[in-house]
Amino acid sequence: MKECKIENLYNVNETIAKDIFEGCTYPWEVLPKIEEFIIALGKTLSKDEYIEKEGNIWIAKTAKVAPTAYIAGPAIIGKDAEVRHCAFIRGKAIVGEGAVVGNSTELKNVILFNKVQVPHYNYVGDSILGYKSHMGAGSITSNVKSDKKLVIIKGKDEKIETGRKKVGAMIGDEVEVGCGSILNPGTVVGRNSNIYPLSSVRGVVPENSIYKNKNEIVEKKD
Repeated sequence: MKECKIENLYNVNETIAKDIFEGCTYPWEVLPKIEEFIIALGKTLSKDEYIEKEGNIWIAKTAKVAPTAYIAGPAIIGKDAEVRHCAFIRGKAIVGEGAVVGNSTELKNVILFNKVQVPHYNYVGDSILGYKSHMGAGSITSNVKSDKKLVIIKGKDEKIETGRKKVGAMIGDEVEVGCGSILNPGTVVGRNSNIYPLSSVRGVVPENSIYKNKNEIVEKKD
């Protein structure tokens, strides 16, 4: 499924984690690599630009981190990022430059590209969010199937087995996810697409689309 390939979802130049995608075809392939990648990358970061904290945590000096936020390592908080009141970063998280992690938002095993916004009551786990993507208030990524079986990416006419029990959402660049939406395990949303509020999304949403419901996905018009 070409619409699920890294090159068709993301501008990898918009993340400090660019090198983690080398040699991978699909974004979920990098999920098991995030922890070790952060530790290796963190050790190379400039001490003039980043503060290293105990537990393999690197926070850019220009980032704003609320005193009530919780950050477990390994984690990298990028330049000019904002981690707000009561954010809960459980580890294995890369927060991109200028990104926003908001009130009561929880992150685990994720890469947020630059300028991503997860600002209000979001859960993002085992997921990758592309440049300038935004999750509306209360929208979440569900990363484990109710039957606990391995996650399968389901396109219109094709399926890809991930071999993983935990896969959240692969959200392309400049995607808008409406408030209160649930992105079910293995959801892929193509670049520049919009998800209507209160949606329950499964499978692959093509780029430049508006997802209204599972039976109504329309192409954006200029």
